Amino acid sequence: MYQDKTISCKDCGQDFVFTAGEQEFYAQKGFGNEPTRCKPCRDSRKGQKPRRNDDSRPRRQTFPAVCDECGVTTEVPFQPSQDKPVYCKDCFNRRRG
Repeated sequence: MYQDKTISCKDCGQDFVFTAGEQEFYAQKGFGNEPTRCKPCRDSRKGQKPRRNDDSRPRRQTFPAVCDECGVTTEVPFQPSQDKPVYCKDCFNRRRG
């Protein structure tokens, strides 16, 4: 079975223990690599990354359009052209199935 393993953190250089339980968890999840950072360094890196719903991302440009099916005014993430129909979110989802 698994045995505790001591690993040196690649960020701070401190040794940390990769426990047998953690190794089993990694194996169950299919993770192929061992951790390379201690928990404090992993937590520090996670705090630096922008979160998914963070307002620091630029907003996607949208364009005004009129839905070809129901006639409602909407915004779409592309420049509408005259040769293709444009649908509001509800009509688009309904047509998609």
